[in-house]
Formats: sequence, structure tokens, C-alpha cells
Amino acid sequence: MNLVFLGPPGSGKGTQAVRLAEKLSLVHLSTGDVLRDAVKRGTELGKKAEGFMSRGELVPDAVLIDLIENLLTTGKLNGGFILDGFPRTVPQATGLKQMLDNNAIRLDKAVLFDVGDQEIIKRLSGRWFCPKCNAGYNYPAKLPRVEGRCDNDDAELQRRPDDEEAVVKNRLEVYRKQTRPIEEFYRGESILTSIEGQRSPDEVFQSLLDEVGG
Repeated sequence: MNLVFLGPPGSGKGTQAVRLAEKLSLVHLSTGDVLRDAVKRGTELGKKAEGFMSRGELVPDAVLIDLIENLLTTGKLNGGFILDGFPRTVPQATGLKQMLDNNAIRLDKAVLFDVGDQEIIKRLSGRWFCPKCNAGYNYPAKLPRVEGRCDNDDAELQRRPDDEEAVVKNRLEVYRKQTRPIEEFYRGESILTSIEGQRSPDEVFQSLLDEVGG
């Protein structure tokens, strides 16, 4: 089974991808991990990607697609895969489709994790860490016993800069402009399915299994 996971940042798609990959023995392809691995191994494509990454630029679509195609040709994805974090734009989606068609590989489903903006803001801006012991806290799964204080050492909890509410709102706006049109692309391909993501992780996972036949 070959799947694409879609959804805004904080929708839980990465968490669910890990669980489903383990359950169904699929390869979980987080594009960030794929890029870092290629750079670490010093492959030709990794060297291409590293140049863009070191300058803080987006890695071009063609390089990302070549990285995935390279994995396909090695046979590592023959047992099925989950793409998490790619495609992010319609050009990436069309490039991916062409590459898969060229390799006679079918994408079975594009799974959208549907979570409202206010819940996303709560989740991402509700992530805290202790500067002393590095303990992590997050809404709604793990809240500190005393608001704003670490359970272990009572230190004042901090929030990472990219989890500040204003930054989260900007990330959502970028998602709406760049990534949400992909939903229509896959709806046109008749493979889009939507899962209500504002529930417990176990409830979301059960719906996911029901959708993909796991």
C-alpha cells in the first residue's frame, strides 16, 4: 500500500505515520529525514540538496522527487510506503504522479488529517520544555501539574520560538496558500480521504486503519 499523508502542521500526521508504518510494515518516508540521510551519506543527490539547505533555501522539487525515485529503484519501497511531508505543493504532487507513473507504481490513497486552526494553535503553541532537565510538555497529552512549571524541578517552562502563536498562525497561512490546493488535486484523482483529527490519537488511528483496510 502506497500512501500520502496530508494535513497542517500539528495535525498529527507524523505520529500516525509512524504507528501505521509499524502496524502494516510500510516504509515511513519523512522527507526531512530522507534529505538529512542523503546529505549524511554524501550521495550525489545529497550533495545537491546540501547546497540549498546550507543556504537556508528550499530544496527544489526535482531534487526531492529524484531522492524518492532513487529509493524506488533500490527496491526499498517495494513493500509499500507512507509519504509524510511531501508533496507540499501542486507542482510537487504532479511531479510525484509522473514519477510514480513512469515506474508503474500506484498511489492508493491521500489521507487528509482534518484539524481546525484553533486546535492547531493550541497544540503547537502548547508545547513547552524545561530549560534545566529538558522535560517536554504538550497540550493535550502531557500537561504539567502546575501551569508553567516543570514537574521535576519547578523551573519555569519555556516555549521554542517557532511555537509562538504568531509564528504558528503564519505557518498555517503558508499551509493554506501552498499545500491546501493539493487536497483538490487528489480529490480530482479520486484518492483523497479525510479523517477527523480532533480526537484522541487512538481514535484517530482506528479511523485510519478503517480507511486503509489495516
